[in-house]
Amino acid sequence: MKAFTRETTGVEVVEELSDRVKGRTFIITGASESGLGAETAVALAHGHPEHLILLARSQARVNSVISQIKEISPNTKVDFVPVSLDDFDSVRSAAATINSSIEKLHGLINNAGVMAPDNYAANKNGIEMQFATNHLGHFLLTKLLFPKIAAAAPGSRIINLTSLGHKISPVRFDDYNFSGGKTYNPWEGYGQSKSANVLFSHSLGNKLQSRGIQSFSVHPGAIFNTNLARDISDVHAALAAIDPVAIKNTGRHFPLAADTPKPIDTGITTTLVAALDTRIEAQSGSYMADAKIDTAYEYATDDANAERLWELSEQLVGEKFDV
Repeated sequence: MKAFTRETTGVEVVEELSDRVKGRTFIITGASESGLGAETAVALAHGHPEHLILLARSQARVNSVISQIKEISPNTKVDFVPVSLDDFDSVRSAAATINSSIEKLHGLINNAGVMAPDNYAANKNGIEMQFATNHLGHFLLTKLLFPKIAAAAPGSRIINLTSLGHKISPVRFDDYNFSGGKTYNPWEGYGQSKSANVLFSHSLGNKLQSRGIQSFSVHPGAIFNTNLARDISDVHAALAAIDPVAIKNTGRHFPLAADTPKPIDTGITTTLVAALDTRIEAQSGSYMADAKIDTAYEYATDDANAERLWELSEQLVGEKFDV
C-alpha cells in the first residue's frame, strides 16, 4: 500500500483504498457545493460506495454534488437529508430519517462547521453557536446513529473535522457561553469548538477500543476557497487577530505561518485517510494532519478534559450517550 502525503489527492486515497469504500455506506455533514464535505463525497464516489447520505441545510446547494456523484458512480444510492446542526430537534429528525433507511453505517464524517462569526449568537437552547454547531450537533448525531455504526463493526469509523484552530483556546468549561456573549471573542469561540472536536475523538477512541470502531480528529489544512469563512467580513484582519487570542489562552503563538495553504483536492486527503486507512487502526482517538498522525495540544488530548466534555455534552443535548 502506498504512503500518503499532504500532496496526495483525496481521489488518489480512494482509488488506493477502494476495497474500503465499495459496497459501503457513508454519511457526510456539511456537504454543500464548494466545500470540503462535497469534495469528500465526490472523491468517495470513485470507490463506488453502496450509499452516500449527504447532510446540509439546503438541498439546492447539494443537488450539483449529487449530480457529480451519479456521473462517477451511477449505481451508488445518494440521499440528501436536511439538518441544522445547531438545532437539536433538527438533528433528531435527521437521525430518525437516516436510521429508518439504513442497516449499517461504515463511516460517519462529521465535517460541517462555522468559523468565527463576528457577532455573538446562540441557538434556541441558549448555547453559543460555534460550540452548538461544530461540536454538540455532531455529538448528538453520532449518539443517535451509533447503533448503525456499531452494526458495521469491526472497522466502522467516526471522523470529526477539527483544525489548527484548536491551538487558539481550550474548552472553556466554566464559561462556554462567554457570559451570554458579554466576553465573546469569535476566535476564542472557534478555538473552543475545535478543541472539543479533538476531545470528542479522543473519548471515542478510549471508549470504543474493544468494539472495533475507530475515531480520528482531522485538521484538513489551511484551505481558503471554501464556504467556511463566510461569516468573516474581513479575512485578513480576522487572521491577524488570532495570535493575541492564542497567546492569552495557551501562552503560545498561533502557528499559522507554518500551515501552508492547500487546494481543496488535497484538503480532503487527511479526512479520507482517517476514514479508510487500516494502518492507523491501533491509533484510534488520535489527531491527524497532512495524512498522518500528528500531535494536538495537551489540553485537547487530556483524559480528564475528554470525560468532562462528554458529561457536559450529554447535559447540554439532554441525552446520555452510552457506548
